[in-house]
Amino acid sequence: MRLLWLGLLAVVLIVAPFFTYPVTLMTILCFVIFACSFNLLLGYTGLLCFGHAMFFGGAAYITGHILKTTHVSLELALLGGVGAASLLGLLVGWISLRRSGIQFAMITFAIAQFIYFIMLQMPFTGGEDGMQGIPRTKLFGIIDASTSFEYYYVVLAIAALSVALFYRIVHSPFGEILRAIRDNEPRVESLGFKPEHYKLLAFVLSAGLAGLAGGLKATVYQFATLADVSFPISSEVILMTLLGGLGTLTGPMVGAGLIILLNDYLSSFGEWALITQGIILLIVIIFFRRGLVGELNALRRKMRTKASPKAPASAEFASRSPGA
Repeated sequence: MRLLWLGLLAVVLIVAPFFTYPVTLMTILCFVIFACSFNLLLGYTGLLCFGHAMFFGGAAYITGHILKTTHVSLELALLGGVGAASLLGLLVGWISLRRSGIQFAMITFAIAQFIYFIMLQMPFTGGEDGMQGIPRTKLFGIIDASTSFEYYYVVLAIAALSVALFYRIVHSPFGEILRAIRDNEPRVESLGFKPEHYKLLAFVLSAGLAGLAGGLKATVYQFATLADVSFPISSEVILMTLLGGLGTLTGPMVGAGLIILLNDYLSSFGEWALITQGIILLIVIIFFRRGLVGELNALRRKMRTKASPKAPASAEFASRSPGA
């Protein structure tokens, strides 16, 4: 059944650009990767980062700068953005993981604001005007991706590989340790593991995936702006993850798709888009605390439990022993 659903989803994604604007679809795919990166951090490791946009937007600028100043192929520029985001994640994780809880969240927020002002002042970013005219070179020097229709399938392939990597991470022994750290860190430490090392590695992996999403978005729109590294992007990915469901594979994907489509629909209403996001967040927190996918999974397990036959009660002995 799972393979059937995956096959159906693959067919829908392949034919989607014939019926929907490819740039909107590519934006959804970029934020699917971004939401998966945040879900790895919060949903599976229990780390709430208030500044995840610094990896997303920072990689967007680095990728765009590489493409504008060199003649490298597209995949090398994306790898440059991922590498820069991973190094930044290593530095931020080394600083912030010395604390936990709200202190960790506020440290990441403070560093993200610092990165925002650096991007504002750096000459290569274009300041408030942003980085314009990012070229879209050939993939591997061979595959032409100049049009949005062609580039959609490149982004789709990268997003599929990223989701597969995310699935492999969370379903590996490393992922099991991350969940154990999230649930009971002292217990993990008592078993001889070093939670700080695993959390730092998860932070770097999350930053790298977020950087990939940011680099892709910069090549999709062919520009990068300060909005990509601002706090609203960090809050938006939190909303996507909560809406879909923390600690689930498909939850952030569903949340990313719904938020991007909603933003696209409400773009002409100005601030009403932000008001709508706030209302959705309140509804999710109050009525769907496990997210849409989390609630559906819980409902499915409940129905499966009711439908399964109850275990038969133990039968009494038909006869007693001779000595009784």
